[in-house]
Amino acid sequence: MNANANIGVVGLAVMGSNLARNLASREGNSVAIYNRSPEKTHDLVTAHPEANFIASQTIDEFVGSLAKPRIAIIMVQAGKATDAVITQLAERFEKGDIIVDGGNALYTDTVRREKEISPSGIHFVGAGISGGEEGALNGPSIMPGGTEEAYGHLGPILESIAAVAEGEACVTHIGSDGAGHFVKMIHNGIEYADMQLIAEAYDILRQAGNMSPKEISQVLETWNGGELESYLIEITSEVLAQVDAKTGKPLVDVILDAAGSKGTGVWTVQSSLDLGTPVSGIAEAVFARSLSSQAAQRAAAPNFSAGQTAWEIADTEAFIEDVRKALYASKIVAYAQGFDAIRAGALENNWDINLGAVAKIWRGGCIIRAQFLNRISDAYGKNDALLSLLFDEYFVNAVETAASSWRKVVASASLAGIPVPAFASSLSYFDGLRAERLPAALVQGQRDFFGAHTYKRIDAEGSFHTLWSGDKSEVSTD
Repeated sequence: MNANANIGVVGLAVMGSNLARNLASREGNSVAIYNRSPEKTHDLVTAHPEANFIASQTIDEFVGSLAKPRIAIIMVQAGKATDAVITQLAERFEKGDIIVDGGNALYTDTVRREKEISPSGIHFVGAGISGGEEGALNGPSIMPGGTEEAYGHLGPILESIAAVAEGEACVTHIGSDGAGHFVKMIHNGIEYADMQLIAEAYDILRQAGNMSPKEISQVLETWNGGELESYLIEITSEVLAQVDAKTGKPLVDVILDAAGSKGTGVWTVQSSLDLGTPVSGIAEAVFARSLSSQAAQRAAAPNFSAGQTAWEIADTEAFIEDVRKALYASKIVAYAQGFDAIRAGALENNWDINLGAVAKIWRGGCIIRAQFLNRISDAYGKNDALLSLLFDEYFVNAVETAASSWRKVVASASLAGIPVPAFASSLSYFDGLRAERLPAALVQGQRDFFGAHTYKRIDAEGSFHTLWSGDKSEVSTD
């Protein structure tokens, strides 16, 4: 077999096969393919005879079909399966070759794998690939980590298959070792929050506004023509317009109201807790899915007399506009928290991550692609040391314009008994950020009382402890 493939793909389930087809469709690419089950390889080649594939039956054949430096993208299930394929390739690859993990790996696994492989001179790249099956085939947003040297070889190939937004390929070198998978993880966390916020807006319009799914679909279609323009708003409008062929009811009404997850949202929350960075909107989105799946508890819940009151709506258009503004303000908070987490992760792991560039590559190909990301890119372009996205002039004005509606919607939803955990937590985060003084002072006093954890004063340097029992005098612990 001629060693003439400039890139290879291992793992030919839907994502892997679509990525291989995308690669093969670009001029100059010849793609080696391999799957543990030969049937998948055969099926892909048979279904797409036009593709420039070099198919292999064994891992040795696959490695032998790659031109040097060898580049192989692994698209198998995260965890042990990924480790197994990495081991197979590392045993056969040579110094300068590149192994790319294109799956949804936990970034700490990527850091570990890079440390294990790098002494051999083989490059290991963790690359986040967003956009699902459609993106893999037609152009995803790609977030590769790894070394600059590896990206020098890999970058042009990834640029050839990435989505394009406003003339720019949606791919950039994120940073060393696990940086790419870390940013992809945060992307998915933001995606959780964005979806939950849209779902809460729908629930308010449905319950309080007595609007049908079709009517809400039309509202979202209108919103998609403004500052909320995004892929998620677009597809939500289509979902709500869909009629179930079997029952004739709106499809959303026959779908079980229990949402699952694949773990990246949970990883985002866990990692952010470790970093001490609040991502409350993302956390509430994750917990909302968890609550929706608590079937036994929800079924057993008593008929609480909850004291809720009707949401009186005098002006339907004004009500809809209030919900739109609340959604936009909450969305800004979700993205601000996500980018804060990226900055914190970069600081903790010594990654040099360009936040403006991250926003740019999310404008196309990925699930959270939106016009809104241009504003984020502009904000970090003006000030790459911006302490919070909420402090940029555009977002300051956007949130201040929405604040009254935001408060009205959260308060009215609470009084009406409509759960809005992501809306409410986003507003609370905003109020906490802008508060001149928080009750954390009392928490510190409590901690010192029961655990002698000490506290700091506003008028003196150092740490202090109060002898709470007895004379209650204060002592410095420095």
